[in-house]
Amino acid sequence: MKTEKKIFIVFILNLLFSIFEFVGGVLTGSIAILSDAIHDFGDASTIGLSYFFEKKSKKQPDNVYTYGYARFSVLSATITTFILIIGSTLVIYHAILRFINPIKINYDYLLILAIIGLIINSLATYFTHGGHSINQKAVNLHMLEDVLGWVVIVVGAIVMRFTNFYYLDPILSIIVAIFILINAFKNLKDVTNIFLIKTPKNINLDSLKQHVLEIEGILDVHHLHFWTLDGERIYSTLHVVVNEYSAKIKNAVKDELKEHEIFHATIEMETLNENCQEKECIIKENKHQKGCCNHNHHH
Repeated sequence: MKTEKKIFIVFILNLLFSIFEFVGGVLTGSIAILSDAIHDFGDASTIGLSYFFEKKSKKQPDNVYTYGYARFSVLSATITTFILIIGSTLVIYHAILRFINPIKINYDYLLILAIIGLIINSLATYFTHGGHSINQKAVNLHMLEDVLGWVVIVVGAIVMRFTNFYYLDPILSIIVAIFILINAFKNLKDVTNIFLIKTPKNINLDSLKQHVLEIEGILDVHHLHFWTLDGERIYSTLHVVVNEYSAKIKNAVKDELKEHEIFHATIEMETLNENCQEKECIIKENKHQKGCCNHNHHH
């Protein structure tokens, strides 16, 4: 199933549950349930936004976004991750307040709702599990937060029926919040690396350069650049120095890059007697008089 379809199913599940929860809150007169209904409605809105961005990210390149819309998926993951960080921090803050002023809670009517919440959010987590899209991973983490939140309520309700240990609720809440925070910051690191155009982690620049140099007819390779738009598709540009232009060599380079799962490559071919005009090469050439693009020193 496509990522955006999975996210859409999760959006519908969350929206329906937040409405169900709101009605339950009104009927039971529980402020806790009503406030959680508002929280879940916020979740549904975030997931709706994720669905919209994921769908938009699949649009083909045009004159406005010549590289396509893939970054919208990463943008959505960033927003979802920030919401998770803010939400988890607030949970820790309120849990600490509960330590200072413990509140006796009647969990009886919450237990049935919590079990239903656990089932629905577990379904939603299942649908978003195992995706490669960084957006789907962020949504999955969001769902996992809700599942663990309901686990806390179920466990708390059962334990507090038989004991008066009201500190259990804030203790479990803090553990869940810290778990979510650690994973949210990992996600944030990944999306930051994408936005900062860091070389994708599965690309070994030196090894790949060596493989390209081994292709017959290639004298030198420089100006290698690798980046990803969405954490999945890798793009590259590179300059290849040859004795004479050859489509065969260019295709051999593209085949080599495909071996490394790089399917979008721009290759500039240069001969020995021409100088690369890129600023980086000119600076090197002036410094050493035999920089990366002073091709005469090769072979």
